[in-house]
Amino acid sequence: MGELSGTDRVVVVGAGLAGAQCAAGLRRGGWQGRIVLVGEEPHAPYDRPPLSKEVLLRKADATTLDIDLPQLGVELLTGRRATGLTPGTPHTPGMLHTDDGDLPYDALVIATGAAPRALPGAERAHVLHTLDDALALRALLRPGLRLVLVGAGWIGAEVATAARAAGCEVTVVEAGPAPVPAALPVEIGRAMAAWYAEAGVALRCGVGVAAVEPGAVLLADGSHLPADEVVVGIGARPATGWLAGSGVALDAAGAVLVDERLRTGLPGVFAAGDCVSYPSARSGARLTVQHWDHALQSGEAAAASVLGAHAPYDPVPYFWSEQFGRMVQYAGRHGEGDELVHRGSPQDPTWAVLWLRDGALRALLTVDRPRDLTQGRRLIERGTALDAARAADPAVPLKSAVAG
Repeated sequence: MGELSGTDRVVVVGAGLAGAQCAAGLRRGGWQGRIVLVGEEPHAPYDRPPLSKEVLLRKADATTLDIDLPQLGVELLTGRRATGLTPGTPHTPGMLHTDDGDLPYDALVIATGAAPRALPGAERAHVLHTLDDALALRALLRPGLRLVLVGAGWIGAEVATAARAAGCEVTVVEAGPAPVPAALPVEIGRAMAAWYAEAGVALRCGVGVAAVEPGAVLLADGSHLPADEVVVGIGARPATGWLAGSGVALDAAGAVLVDERLRTGLPGVFAAGDCVSYPSARSGARLTVQHWDHALQSGEAAAASVLGAHAPYDPVPYFWSEQFGRMVQYAGRHGEGDELVHRGSPQDPTWAVLWLRDGALRALLTVDRPRDLTQGRRLIERGTALDAARAADPAVPLKSAVAG
């Protein structure tokens, strides 16, 4: 495939936030050719974070993104599932194969996101990933419903919050020793465990699920939990199975391997969003990030790369979760050897924890401390070293805790 011209066609496969932002970014960036956005779901692109909040709490029925695709001249094809990919050559376009026919492309952006991990033996359980999932689950929530949630991660806590607001009797089962075991140290997760009890949610940690039976959940220790409904939230995998045999390189988890400009190893093929593994010079590792901010930023960055920009994609990772009446925010990326600094106590109404490496702030988690998050994110971007003693004092602004 040669250099793109204004008469060429860009196909973006995946109509979530990353794909929609990419399509819009292409047009806003001056792309004059055709832009086709292909989505598996029947809906126009929508926001996912509100599904576990506004939609489950009956505050909204839809979360459509505020992007006027027709006005931008973007062709939206919904209800079409990608099934394969044939790369192009310097003289012929590539071909995206779908369950409703083939689509030729001169440049392709893969943004098919991630799909919920399945729990063996839980075929009767629900997941919360799509708008239809949220509407179906919302219809079930009612006072007295016995709901068992498998997984005390971010989604599990948010669904538990909404279910308690609907009057459900909620039990959360977590195979790890504390909530959010894959993302946070055990001592931080155990501090969050108190939130479940305060909300009237039963939390069972350190035990897995053996099977979901009619009216009950069988745990690995042989005990049974009464359950009218079960929701599984144990993470997600990149939705990239359709790329088998295409020549697009994937990592062991199935994420698309891209370079610092979000380019795959195939000419004219880029990738963005939850399905991507990108090199982060800031973190010194490849990252696969499955959060809203990354989808937004990587979608825009992929559009810029298609248009010829050379800037590397390497933002400070960021996400947030609203649970049990608290706003929890995280920025950066911490490692096992980082120094953990407590900024206030988990018994306080607001608190934070910081991770320092050689004195420099690498990551922070905040609970109802938005100013800390904003200042900390900037300090991480700059690689700023902090005075650990001053940073541990919640009365000292983080920007005033700079070392020296």
